[in-house]
Amino acid sequence: MGNQRPLALIAGAGPGLGQSLMTAATDNGYTAIGLRRAVSTEKADSNAQIWLSCDLSDPASVSSTVQYIIQRHGAPKLVVHNPATLTIKPFLETSSEEFEACWNSMVLSAVNVSQSVIAPMIDAGGGTLIFSGATASIRGGRNFAAFSSAKFALRGIAQSIAREFQSDGIHVVHTLLDGLIDTAASRELHKADPSTMMKTFDIAAEYLRLSQQPPSVWTHELDLRPQHEKF
Repeated sequence: MGNQRPLALIAGAGPGLGQSLMTAATDNGYTAIGLRRAVSTEKADSNAQIWLSCDLSDPASVSSTVQYIIQRHGAPKLVVHNPATLTIKPFLETSSEEFEACWNSMVLSAVNVSQSVIAPMIDAGGGTLIFSGATASIRGGRNFAAFSSAKFALRGIAQSIAREFQSDGIHVVHTLLDGLIDTAASRELHKADPSTMMKTFDIAAEYLRLSQQPPSVWTHELDLRPQHEKF
């Protein structure tokens, strides 16, 4: 394949954490490929970062895209599932379409990505699969029924996959990001002090550390929060 760098696949590689994960991966010797909807054509830069357009909720789109990637770069050693759709509305005002959008974004996409990468990763000797969770993964908050129900389901998928494939060399991690992530959109929405928010490059660095753990001390679930977060 002509590419000696291991592959990191970032599903949900938009601005913020997705971009920081791409940068952290390339800084640690990976070729980083990001999947997101808002890419009209394949894009790449000089730092081994490549973006591909993919509808992560469409199993055919994910399957064909992952096959294309593996043919050119080999099976990934690190896969991060990072997409999210945030819906904050009173339960009685939340439509079935909004519930479905959350589930498609965070649950169906996780199923599609996992089913596309696990077998090739096992055949290539294993790797790490990380799912980005949230406070809502373990605590349903007021006005967060759609978002939290999807994040609860994502946590269940991660637990099930870990118990099924850990012995095959797949290190499955579910992270609980217990706090506001410092992005432009989050600052605008929450009007929070940036000094109290989680920095995307710090989260990305922790993800890379998780991927480097020896198999005798694998972490399955890790909660991360800023210093001033109440818990």
